[in-house]
Amino acid sequence: MIIDKLYKFVEERGPVCVGLDTSINYIPEEFLKKHKDEYSALFEFNRSIIDATYDISACYKVQIAYYEALGVEGLKVYKETLKYIKEKGLIAICDIKRSDISSTARMYAKAHFEGDFEGDFITLNPYMGLDSVEEYLNYVKEKEKGIFLLLKTSNKGSSDIQMMKLEDGKRVYEQVGDLFNKVAEGYKGECGYSSIGFVVGCTDTKEAANIRERYKDSFFLIPGYGVQGGTSEDVRRLMKGKNGGVVNSSRGILLAYKKYGDDFDVAARKEVLRMREEILNGI
Repeated sequence: MIIDKLYKFVEERGPVCVGLDTSINYIPEEFLKKHKDEYSALFEFNRSIIDATYDISACYKVQIAYYEALGVEGLKVYKETLKYIKEKGLIAICDIKRSDISSTARMYAKAHFEGDFEGDFITLNPYMGLDSVEEYLNYVKEKEKGIFLLLKTSNKGSSDIQMMKLEDGKRVYEQVGDLFNKVAEGYKGECGYSSIGFVVGCTDTKEAANIRERYKDSFFLIPGYGVQGGTSEDVRRLMKGKNGGVVNSSRGILLAYKKYGDDFDVAARKEVLRMREEILNGI
């Protein structure tokens, strides 16, 4: 199962997930000038980041909004970026956060688990209920795909709904997590984790211990580190030793050249190495 490949990559290369949430504004001006247009520069920027970090990163998360915002040409870059990740034998998480009724979900599943926009994992919003996720499950079982479901997110507004208490004392996120945790049990790999995992932000230190204990066999996609305020100690609360999750950083890696003063790809590698060491230090 795909989760076994991801688990192995974390074991061998560390838990860093490089976020290719690439804005045109992130690309150095001199690099832009070398290319015929901003779209070719965008793809070459992504490719250079991948080439510089593939052996020290567990996976790549490509946030579709940054490419959709550029129209058809932007989506071509999204397609080519995913294709390049696949050609190098790496793992792509398509950060699409889709949610809809089952008939529409079936089309989203086809769109992002097949064809031009195919990835290994996708992110989904499960708060519409079980039937909004069911259409993706055949791909997990038959096509070696995986899902990360939003559980406790890293944004400030996550407390508005996710932390609300129900009549039985559960938080809303716990109700959602418990429901889908049962589903996930049927999709476990040899590593002991399921190919259906959760997105859990590392910015809420109070809930981290409960989440890790409650969902022992769940693999986490962990945003919120660095720019959003999450620390390595916050991350470690959500890991199980040196595995059990991947930690995403986007701006911190893509804009590392402003911190180090090196070429952007050299700086990106330095930042991934620094981040990996900081997270694993003391485990």
